[in-house]
Amino acid sequence: MGKTRSAPTLNDVAKAAGVSTATVSRCLNSPERVVESTRKRVMQAVESLGYTPNFAARVMAANRSFTIGAIIPTMDNAIFARGLQEFQDQLRESGYTLLVSSSAYDPEVEREQIRTLVARGADGLLLIGYARDAEIYNYLEQHQIPSLVAWSYDPRVQRPSVGFSNTAAMGELARKVILTGHRQIAMISGKTKGNDRAQSRVEGVRLAMTENSLDPDTLTLIETTYEIEKGAEALRKLMNLSPRPTVVICGNDVLAAGALREARNLGIQVPEQLSITGFDDIELAEIVSPSLTTVHVPHREMGRKAAQELVEMVEGRSEGRSVCIDTRMVVRHSLAGPPDLP
Repeated sequence: MGKTRSAPTLNDVAKAAGVSTATVSRCLNSPERVVESTRKRVMQAVESLGYTPNFAARVMAANRSFTIGAIIPTMDNAIFARGLQEFQDQLRESGYTLLVSSSAYDPEVEREQIRTLVARGADGLLLIGYARDAEIYNYLEQHQIPSLVAWSYDPRVQRPSVGFSNTAAMGELARKVILTGHRQIAMISGKTKGNDRAQSRVEGVRLAMTENSLDPDTLTLIETTYEIEKGAEALRKLMNLSPRPTVVICGNDVLAAGALREARNLGIQVPEQLSITGFDDIELAEIVSPSLTTVHVPHREMGRKAAQELVEMVEGRSEGRSVCIDTRMVVRHSLAGPPDLP
């Protein structure tokens, strides 16, 4: 049998590049501290030798795993993919690796995943929304694991977050709906139990109704999961009511797309006979027909800023700040006045 080839070492890279092992370490861990010509020579040696840094040694030296965990409610929703891609890209620039878990909107699953990520040495955690038991936050504090909430922002909650006010964002859209003349209002929402984002969006609609002298208790609300088919099923139920709503406000663009599809199947013209709105402004909102009036959420900006803040928390440069990301209403073709207006 041939002799087993040993893995290249830091010394091998240093010899090949004609530099010290300390310079190789700086190139790998703090490349900005090394002049470009030297950095290129070292990285060429790393590439040609097939050198892989000793991760365990780096972890021991820094007392960190350089790993960040993120637990999202679902991998089916494009909004999380957008934000997490930017989150991961920003982490990579800072020298961190991302581990992602999906809880399927199950708080017990999320609790288990949090404990697993902590056990695997995650330096920090990104969590979606505030709604979880206090004992989970206590557990993270006990293990000194920084955590940051995203996709929600509430100045009343003393917990670091990078997100937006779901109440204010949906409230702005609902006020536009009401000012357009609608009084028979229905909403297809995500399930609000354990989901503060969905709760806040419903609250935003009800607050807008109250502000405009409409009884918020008259809001017809259907809660369901975030799927196109579920949006279609909910619209079918709403169209069987008497009187029918003249507008359906949807908790996200996926539900709105399902509602639009079902309206077409039922022969209901949008927006001439029924208006439909969404939330998030994913690509789907522009390509459906008619295009959706919705709320634009800058998911990529949120992901980038969340990564920056969480890294600062992990590295002890911040105790945890909260950042409010601005949303904006996007008016397209799925919203018009109610059909009984002249």
